[in-house]
Amino acid sequence: MSAQTAPDAASHAHHPAAAHQPQIDVPAQAGAAVAVAERFSDALASGDLKTVEELLARDVLILESGGAERSRDEYLGHHAISDAKFLEGTHRQLLRRRARTAGDLVWIGSESELHAKKDGKPLVLLSAETMVLRQTPEGWRIAHIHWSSRTKR
Repeated sequence: MSAQTAPDAASHAHHPAAAHQPQIDVPAQAGAAVAVAERFSDALASGDLKTVEELLARDVLILESGGAERSRDEYLGHHAISDAKFLEGTHRQLLRRRARTAGDLVWIGSESELHAKKDGKPLVLLSAETMVLRQTPEGWRIAHIHWSSRTKR
């Protein structure tokens, strides 16, 4: 065992103050699932709802702001359109990502800053996202998403 020194206050911050490189902790065996999660995020931000549909499991559970959408069809028929519209033109800066594997499942936790405009004024949100992906005969599919965000002070 090695001696430990007391961590400084910055190490307990909820987000890095000026992170130029995201902190990534993704084992190689989770790489393909993480690539699918990135494809999903990019597709949603570009309004490519066909790709969004392809990457979501039929029985996906999406939790956000205290609400739930319990299937791919429910999400595509409701919030996907408004999510895509909000993300259009938004810059996402990944701060941290961790992924782990368990059999045919991979979970991915990501923390990001979203730089957007609301009513013509700059808006910066701190965003936390958890995705669970399941290996299927068609490849990795998103089985669960939980999104939360708050305005950066």
